[in-house]
Amino acid sequence: AQLMESGGGLVQAGGSLRLSCAAFGVDFDTYGLGWFRQAPGKEREGVACFDKHADSTYYADSVKGRFTISGDSGAHTLYLEMSSLKPDDTATYYCAAAFRGPIYTARYFAATAAPSKGGLCEVIRDQASWGRGTQVTVSS
Repeated sequence: AQLMESGGGLVQAGGSLRLSCAAFGVDFDTYGLGWFRQAPGKEREGVACFDKHADSTYYADSVKGRFTISGDSGAHTLYLEMSSLKPDDTATYYCAAAFRGPIYTARYFAATAAPSKGGLCEVIRDQASWGRGTQVTVSS
């Protein structure tokens, strides 16, 4: 899988942005997909993830109701619609794709049986291919 993010930029608090990820070689039916972000000095965190095959979607508490993940399987493109942006949303945003192989599937079912922080995004993180990221800066 080769991933390329776009759509980042500078926006005022309360504004909106739409990130895109061109996912070359990714079949949306056989991959878990997601958006992660990393702010300076902080760990990379899962923001929004989905698994089309499992019909499962995860959002971090900090973005619920403000961010929406979606995908166009025909165009091999993943999106992240972000609204009501806050300065705390400032970070480099990364697209991730993980093939739904045996390890992924085992971890998915384990995460389903015992939900933990990060949920589906943690399953994807461990097996993910990554893009190079796109910077989002929210000014106050």
